[in-house]
Amino acid sequence: MSRAALVLGAREAAGVPAAVLAAGYLGFGALAAGHGLPLSLVVASTLAVWALPGQLILVEMNTLGAPHFAIVFTVALSSARFLPMTLVLMPLMRDARHRGWHYYVLAQLLALTGWTMAMARFPEIERAQRLAWFYGFTVVCLAASAAATATGYLIADLLTPLAKTGLVFMAPLYYLLILVGGVRQRTAALALACGALAGPLAYLGSAQWSVLVGGFAGGTLAYLIQRQGRLGG
Repeated sequence: MSRAALVLGAREAAGVPAAVLAAGYLGFGALAAGHGLPLSLVVASTLAVWALPGQLILVEMNTLGAPHFAIVFTVALSSARFLPMTLVLMPLMRDARHRGWHYYVLAQLLALTGWTMAMARFPEIERAQRLAWFYGFTVVCLAASAAATATGYLIADLLTPLAKTGLVFMAPLYYLLILVGGVRQRTAALALACGALAGPLAYLGSAQWSVLVGGFAGGTLAYLIQRQGRLGG
């Protein structure tokens, strides 16, 4: 594994990506403290789940007294979006010189920040160096997220409810900026446009199901338009 690529990935994560994630997890830690969860469980959720939507679901359902099985199932279902992301990213890192177990570790480390940055940076990085770069990037981001979770938990009393919620929503806005800035292909631009159209419409129909319905409808519409364009061409 290339040490230079590992250090490069760590350096690139140590700037804005880690700072934005830290802000989001600072808010999450504070919110979780307000719900009475123990610090060890809250930090463990960041290390094990490392997905703010799933972690927020975990905190909310635990507060409501939901059965443990229901909590685990719902959190896992909320993270199903990582499956297609993994299927897209792993072939871009696969190289005969790497041992297979690395890919299982990296699949566990996959999060939206690492995925979006990797999709934007991989065209500029040699295939043999991509795995090391991704290791460096994601480990720094995960460490920053865990540290921020603990910090937010400990300073929860110093933050207003509005500040806690605002910090949590910094990360999704950052993901959107990365995705828009990294669009280089017509397919990606079409998917973003269809999602931006379908999401608000789905929310008007059903706020509870808007993310699932909007994502499915937007992705399907983008696929059909792209397919029609190929057939027409």
